[in-house]
Amino acid sequence: MVLHRVPLEQAQLLALTSQGLLQPGFGTGKKAVLAAIERLGYVQIDTLSVVARAHHHTLWSRLPDYKEIILNELLEKDKSIFEYWSHAASYLPMSDYRFSLPRKKSYADGKSHWFGQDKKMNKYVLDRIKEEGPLQSKDFEHKREGPGNWYEWKPAKRALEQLFMEGKLMVAKRKGFHKVYDLTAHVLPKNIDISYPSEKEYAEHLIIKAVQAHGIIRENEIAYLRSGLKTPVNTALKRLLKNGAFIEVKIDGMENDTFITTTHCLKSFVYDISDAAKNINNNTVHFLSPFDNAIIQRKRIQTLFGFEYNIECYLPEAKRSFGYFSLPVLYRGNFIGRFDPKADRNAKIFYIKILHFEKNFKPDDAFNILFVAKLKEFALFNGCIKIVIDKAEKIWKKEVLRIINNGA
Repeated sequence: MVLHRVPLEQAQLLALTSQGLLQPGFGTGKKAVLAAIERLGYVQIDTLSVVARAHHHTLWSRLPDYKEIILNELLEKDKSIFEYWSHAASYLPMSDYRFSLPRKKSYADGKSHWFGQDKKMNKYVLDRIKEEGPLQSKDFEHKREGPGNWYEWKPAKRALEQLFMEGKLMVAKRKGFHKVYDLTAHVLPKNIDISYPSEKEYAEHLIIKAVQAHGIIRENEIAYLRSGLKTPVNTALKRLLKNGAFIEVKIDGMENDTFITTTHCLKSFVYDISDAAKNINNNTVHFLSPFDNAIIQRKRIQTLFGFEYNIECYLPEAKRSFGYFSLPVLYRGNFIGRFDPKADRNAKIFYIKILHFEKNFKPDDAFNILFVAKLKEFALFNGCIKIVIDKAEKIWKKEVLRIINNGA
């Protein structure tokens, strides 16, 4: 079989546009936020708050008018999204609820969530929620015996999470960043399909969602961090390729890799790359969260863009090259650098602690102006009104500070 061939630049544009980073088209307001989550398939939740948490940051990168309250409304009032596990803790479209059932069944059948189970405690927690209504972890008293460790969860919190993973409980809302749990029957909308998907349906769902979100993918990227799905996905993919729902392509210069896309995706980009650039917002600068859907698969981003990226907050300080929480910088369809931020919300100061550009990138006036504009927007999104740049290339830092101070 003769495979389609795709220029690298075309593959990159397809990947970024599918992610809503070059040509979002989601609109504005609450409907746009839901549309973005449905396109991406999930938005990862993270606890780190050096800057806006990952779920808010990821949506803001695609929706300039995004407000954090919108996500809470979609979860609590509209019930059009729900919290559960994708490859990690995430917000997912409620329309995909039935595809969370296989994982829930594995926990209900005995799998434990990070720790051993206490079935007596599980029953106690579930009974209290049945009797009292929605509860948080703090509603369960716990007297620690001995000093313990900061990362140890009290028994009731373990039970809440286990019941959540089993599907007996759902997150009804959040208070601050704290989960409020309730019975699934009380949270789940009445019109939601809860039929259990077959292995075939589940595998096809993962393939369709992956291509929808990324435009062009490798087979091993489809079930990212989901165990036990290699064979079902492979079988489903062969079937979908055979009936023409998807096609295999080669990217120029990557002869050892075969990628999957659709004829529709390919047709959208079958024209000269210079023409493509005119039809997308290709002058945008993005500062992406380390947990952004576009870059969470590090090997993928290195393969397609030659950008080697790892988050270093889990490394000892002496072993960090780019800082605690460096954010990749995307400009004109390329990853051109990264910077380590810190939002001091009390003092309303946004810090760039250190900035690095890629070796083949030289910032010019056009980039600097766009960078400053985005930096100001990002600082405001993080509740900051002043910008401080600690460490960066001396000449660049001087020029950027001039632009900032002159109000450009």
